[in-house]
Amino acid sequence: MSERPTLQQLRYFCALAETGHFRLAAERLGITQPSLSLQIGKLEQVLGQRLVERGRSSVLTPVGREALARARDILQAVESLVEACDPAAQGMPGTVRLGVSHTLGPYFLPHAVRLLHRRHPGLRLVIREAAPRALIAGLQEGLHDLVVTQLPVGSADLVVRRLFREPLHLAVAREHLLAARKTVTEADLAGLDVLTLGPDYMLHDQIGELCRRVGAHLRQDYEGTSLDALRQMTAMNMGVTVLPALYLGSENAGPDPDVRTLAFAGSGLWRSVGVAWRRSSGAQKRFDVITDAAREVAARDFRGVLTVEG
Repeated sequence: MSERPTLQQLRYFCALAETGHFRLAAERLGITQPSLSLQIGKLEQVLGQRLVERGRSSVLTPVGREALARARDILQAVESLVEACDPAAQGMPGTVRLGVSHTLGPYFLPHAVRLLHRRHPGLRLVIREAAPRALIAGLQEGLHDLVVTQLPVGSADLVVRRLFREPLHLAVAREHLLAARKTVTEADLAGLDVLTLGPDYMLHDQIGELCRRVGAHLRQDYEGTSLDALRQMTAMNMGVTVLPALYLGSENAGPDPDVRTLAFAGSGLWRSVGVAWRRSSGAQKRFDVITDAAREVAARDFRGVLTVEG
C-alpha cells in the first residue's frame, strides 16, 4: 500500500460514524455531501476495505468499526502532539467537548461556564447531556473530551478528579405522613415505596443499595427518566424519592413547592461528583482549568450546599 489515508479522511470518517448519516456528517463538517462521499470512497480505496454500508443510514461494517477505533486514536495522538508543541495550543484557546449528566448540567454548569468564559474567552465548550453510563462510554469512544458526572468511575484508561459532594434529600408528597418533619433517618424509609431513575444513572445503584439496606421497596414498575418526572410522581403520592440538593434548589423552590423535602439526619446522604478524561487526551492544562473553575464555583456560588473535594 503506497498511498496512505489523510487526516482529513479520518476526520470525515469519524464524523460519519458519529452521525450515522452522510447528510448530517456533511452539515457538521461544513462541506457538501458529494465531497464527503468522495473522501470516504477514497479512504476505502486506500485501505482496500468497505468501511460503511450505504443505505438510509450509514452503518459501519465490522472492518469499519475496527478502523473507527484506530482512526480516533490517530486523531487524538495528532491533537496531543499539536498541543504539546504549539505554544498557542498550550494556552486556553480551543474547543473542549464536555459531557455532563442530565441531573447536574442545568443546575451547576451555567455557573462554571460563565466563570470560564469571563477568564478564558477563547475557550469554547461544546456541551452534550447524557446519562452517566452513556457519558463514560462516549468518553472512552472519543465523543467527549471531558465529562462531569456522579462518581465512582472505574477505568484505568481515565483520569478522575473529585469536585464536590452534594446532599441528597428525601422528597415526599405534601399529604405524606413524613411531610411535617424536617429531618428523616434512613431507617424511616423501611417499608416505603421508593421511586428512582433508571439503571443508566449511578443514582439508581445508590438508592437501590439504600433500599436493600433499610428494607424499603424500590419500585421496579416505574423508573424515572428525569428528576422532574420523579418529583411529579412523588407529588401524586405514588411513592417517595431521593433528589439532589442542586435540583431541589432550582426546581422545587418557592412558597408552595410540589413536594416536601427532608434532610437525612446525622452524616446525611450524599453523592460525589467529579470530572473524568482519557489519559491519552493530552489536554491536561485545559482540563485542570475547567476542574479548578468548577471547584471554585461550588465553593463560592453554592456555599453551605456543596462540599468541595479534591
